Amino acid sequence: MVSSSPSGQNFNVVVVGQDGRLAYEALLFAASLRHSSPSFSGRLFIAEPQPGPLWPKDPRISEPDVRAALADLGAEFVPFVSRHFGAAYPYGNKIEMLQALPEGEPFVFFDTDTLVTGDLASVPFDFDRPGASLRREDTWPKPQVYGPGYAGLWKSLYDKFGLDFASSLDLGQPDEYWQRYLYFNAGYFFYRCPHVFGQRFTDYALAIRDDPPVELCAQSFDPWLDQVALPLVIHSLGGGRDSLPPGLLDGDVTCHYRLLPLLYARESDRVIDVLETITAPNKLKKVLKGSNAIKRMVYQGRGAKVRDLFDQNALPRKEQAIRNRIKSNGFWMR
Repeated sequence: MVSSSPSGQNFNVVVVGQDGRLAYEALLFAASLRHSSPSFSGRLFIAEPQPGPLWPKDPRISEPDVRAALADLGAEFVPFVSRHFGAAYPYGNKIEMLQALPEGEPFVFFDTDTLVTGDLASVPFDFDRPGASLRREDTWPKPQVYGPGYAGLWKSLYDKFGLDFASSLDLGQPDEYWQRYLYFNAGYFFYRCPHVFGQRFTDYALAIRDDPPVELCAQSFDPWLDQVALPLVIHSLGGGRDSLPPGLLDGDVTCHYRLLPLLYARESDRVIDVLETITAPNKLKKVLKGSNAIKRMVYQGRGAKVRDLFDQNALPRKEQAIRNRIKSNGFWMR
């Protein structure tokens, strides 16, 4: 049975699980989902890349205790083959894994570095209108002095795929300001069918990577390729920036924290409370201590020291400034 949203539609949840840090993040995600959203009765998938020519090392979760703990939390491992990206572009996992999910069943994808802090089943998803995270910075594109501006760069992509550029604009934002143009963080996204979304995502990402418009000749796609293709996919499938009410995902219901030092630096007391509650049970603590970052940040108190460096009501505007302060005090960890 998949969980039902207030709209009456059922949905699955998926994260990508991989050896190393992402394995432990997936475990934190699963524990937070069970803790914060006990009414969620859907399937939780851990999509796992398989060994192959695009992976010089086996990418599967190698720690047996992590696999067992995920299974105890009701997670299901779903293998997928990397045909286009692999180790050269691991963000491509979120693109390629979609074909391994149940066809025709609505899904919500989350990055593993996310905590569920509220009732996910209460979110009014409209799976006919896909959406993604608006918690982002102006990371792409970077207009050049003698090249096209934001409008010219983005329009070249809409033209490439035969999409209507004008209807994607937020006319409440000024011309050539980055938020006027549809841009998401790929930390979450959702739609009614993973196969339809995944095929479109794959087609667009490969076309951009392998045959970009000439206007983009000075732009970098690494690591931004997924976030360049994502708004085009969402727009082409009838979604947009208003697919969800604000303040739920990346708000009261989920938190995309990125890395534990950033979580302690800038997230709410509620997020800290959820993290420290789910990591407290001895059975899970024994497993989570396999992560040096979790052991140091959560169990040995380094996170509290990071938090003391910042006024959470007056944080630096740019994430890089937060990172730099943590690093200069010797508390940075990945």
